[in-house]
Amino acid sequence: MSWLTLSVRAEASHAEALSESLLAHGALSVDMLDADADTPDEQAIFGEPGEPTSSVWQHNLINALFEQDADVESILRACYDELGITSPAAHTIETLEENDWVRLTQSQFDPIRISDRLWIVPTWHEASNPSAINIALDPGLAFGTGSHPTTRLCLRWLDGHIRGGETVLDYGCGSGILAIAAMKLGAGSTVGVDIDPQAVIASHDNAEANHVQADFFIPGDVQLTQYDVVVANILTNPLRALAPLLSNATRSGGRIVLSGILADQADEVMRIYSQWFDFVPAVIEDGWCCLSGVKR
Repeated sequence: MSWLTLSVRAEASHAEALSESLLAHGALSVDMLDADADTPDEQAIFGEPGEPTSSVWQHNLINALFEQDADVESILRACYDELGITSPAAHTIETLEENDWVRLTQSQFDPIRISDRLWIVPTWHEASNPSAINIALDPGLAFGTGSHPTTRLCLRWLDGHIRGGETVLDYGCGSGILAIAAMKLGAGSTVGVDIDPQAVIASHDNAEANHVQADFFIPGDVQLTQYDVVVANILTNPLRALAPLLSNATRSGGRIVLSGILADQADEVMRIYSQWFDFVPAVIEDGWCCLSGVKR
């Protein structure tokens, strides 16, 4: 079986209405993307805390899926007529052949080597090094599969510094990968926190799949104490706002690990946290950096 896919550009003034009209005229699914993605005009609509956001991009690319026998040209014209759009945008219609989408998706994710002894292994793969510490983790709803540089940087830090028995706080835990890695590397009591309830659920499930015991919460459901290691792989703006909280959660002589920071933002983040921590030089990979320091 095959389908037809329509791709059409739409301005912000009518992008949502056009999407709804396509669905009303028989589209099986519709999604919107930033038509300027990966260009200097790319627009963030899901901003960091404190930053203004909008509901749609200024220039949108709408992708709609139809049954193979649908008259997509006629449907698009009808949608334009309903919305009073007199200058139709350029569009393409292509055939999408049936495929084994599960197998195709899985083929994009191979085991990820973090270090000689630490690997991230999707559940459909055999471990490349069975004698290593292998974290079983599949791509899912929460951030953190080991494929992003910030996650790899934090994992390498944990691999190099967890000695055994440390208490660990993973703030912004996502998939739970850092908390799980800390436990498998020998850490003691470990807590993960995330504002997204789906991330908390995913973290619990991933910890269970890896046979480790860590606790995961949304912020309002846990009273933080002080920890030997605090790791936060988030983004720069949240790290700014969370500086007092993360400092208070780190014991004197404990270590903090901060990532999700672009290389040119490192000095600013260190300047904020330096009132509590002494930092070592940043570690940078692919334009992202990891900062680590010891609390005075």
